[in-house]
Amino acid sequence: MRGYWQLTLAQLKLFARNKTVIFWTTFFPLFLMITLGLFLGGGGTTTLKAAWIDQDESSYSLLLEEHFRALDALRLEEWVDVEEANRALEKGELSFVIVVPPGYGQGIEQRGNAEPLKIYYDEVDQSLAELGFALIDQVLDQQNKQLVHFEEIVTYEKRGLRSAELTYLDFLVPGIVALMILSSNMNGVAAQIASWRERHILRRFKIAGVSSAAFIAAQITARMTLNGTQALLVLLVGIYLLGAQMSGSWLVLLFYIMLGTLVFMSIGFIIAGLSKTPEHAAPIAGFLSFPMFFLGGIFFPITNMPEFLQPVVYAIPIAHLSDALRQVMNLGYGIGELWWSTVMLLMWFVGSFAVSAWVFKWE
Repeated sequence: MRGYWQLTLAQLKLFARNKTVIFWTTFFPLFLMITLGLFLGGGGTTTLKAAWIDQDESSYSLLLEEHFRALDALRLEEWVDVEEANRALEKGELSFVIVVPPGYGQGIEQRGNAEPLKIYYDEVDQSLAELGFALIDQVLDQQNKQLVHFEEIVTYEKRGLRSAELTYLDFLVPGIVALMILSSNMNGVAAQIASWRERHILRRFKIAGVSSAAFIAAQITARMTLNGTQALLVLLVGIYLLGAQMSGSWLVLLFYIMLGTLVFMSIGFIIAGLSKTPEHAAPIAGFLSFPMFFLGGIFFPITNMPEFLQPVVYAIPIAHLSDALRQVMNLGYGIGELWWSTVMLLMWFVGSFAVSAWVFKWE
């Protein structure tokens, strides 16, 4: 036990002495967050994304869908469940939900009066709502003109919902915390352990009787302390200086910070175990981490990526870590509501830890 505490304190002292590591893992992400937050923090999305729910499936509803899809400013997605689509709207993932009710086409044929469309929209962002309804009016005017020469038979009902009033800054801050955890652990552990092996420091630990369990436990404790401090600094600046939202539990947030640390530490140990020298470890860690910066939902929403790429992105741990941190901060979610992200991160941790223990070498 004494060896464990000595190793933990020694690791923390090494962190404190290494000014380059402190800069790149703490102050550079902090600078990045402040810069992007100040320039982009108050801006909202300019892309209108709407759920299309066709409960009629007649030739008239298909014609209406074609008119909506012809708009360059509107991105239409096929949905089936109205409640599920409304939940996505409340989360800010959609701008509108457009529902074509049963009997829409039959009403046009038999009565010359279609069942009104149901349009669910976000009451919080009125400017976006006005833009969206202007586009909807344009489409319905075109449909009415084509059907009955400007007689108003196709109408709609507005149904307002209130979403979380989020800005790009609210999206960015949790992503920066995830970025910091990834960089500090995966890149940091890989380079440090490979360097210690090359300089025979690990061999000295082994000769001194330090068990691998005590060594790894000390690394985990020290890096959790470091990551907790770094994350707290970023969160305090983001929330109290830049104005990001914090709707959830700090304890739940801490849980995901610790879980993310374990995942990326384990991956870092794998890279270190497979690398003969630090010169080999750094490019491998960079090759794996660099794509995650852009594909992991750190700076941009995963839902804005090409659809064929999204299943691949959701298979990597950084996507689930950034999403879990964001859902806790922005929407106040708990572990139960984030069960899928939690399961995926735990699976990554267990798998990575098992592989890292297998490939770990003292020399």
